[in-house]
Amino acid sequence: MSALSLRLSGDLPDCLASAAIWRGDALGRPVAATQPSGFDALDAALPGGGWPGFGLTELLLTPAGALEFRLLGPALGRVCTAGRCVVLVGSPHRPHLPGLLPHGIPARQLVWVQAETVAERLWATEQLIKAGSCGAVVAWLPQARPAQLRRLQVLASGHEGPVWLCRPAVAARESSAAPLRLLARPGDDWALQIDVLKRKGAPLERTLQLPSVPAGLSAALPPRLLEAGHWPAFPVPREADHAVVRAPTAEHRRPAVSH
Repeated sequence: MSALSLRLSGDLPDCLASAAIWRGDALGRPVAATQPSGFDALDAALPGGGWPGFGLTELLLTPAGALEFRLLGPALGRVCTAGRCVVLVGSPHRPHLPGLLPHGIPARQLVWVQAETVAERLWATEQLIKAGSCGAVVAWLPQARPAQLRRLQVLASGHEGPVWLCRPAVAARESSAAPLRLLARPGDDWALQIDVLKRKGAPLERTLQLPSVPAGLSAALPPRLLEAGHWPAFPVPREADHAVVRAPTAEHRRPAVSH
């Protein structure tokens, strides 16, 4: 153990020192308790066995709005079950409440902050983290700069609940102060492909395959189709999972009735 490690362990309480220092070939242990992600394979790859509090988690995915709730839905549902609220900042689409309810996310515990500009999203996210009044924060910050991410990480280190930042996949080439970074892509048969780009501990060399049938659809499928390897070949969604009602075209309108 290095002199720096010895000094850190001497300055910190035992409960914090054991979490702040870890071997390079092993997973670190977070200072705070973690939340299960709802995916056993993902929990096994995350330090502490779940989504961490007191820090940022950066989710890199494209297109925005297509995969976030399939990945975070189980954890957000646990936040609501505990009586806390979930806040969305700058969501690219209006939250689809019928699709969120099967995860255990009711409308009364969901707050949607409509923020269009980078400055508005950053300000709203910072104020929510500082207040510490919500159970989890999910913010879409596609154009955040490294200095802004560092500031958010400093603020999030005092926030008990998880703070997720959603950014495009191309941001994987940029540096980030977030201690946990994941790249998510759609896979076959509604699976999610997850690469852990950064974590406390040794790099994860393999891609995780997470079964992730949307909550509303899984309730309608027979059990045999939900078993691994027996799913139908569903198309991968490319837009937000919400219904779009379109006005009838001219040929479908009923003719006017004259009197």
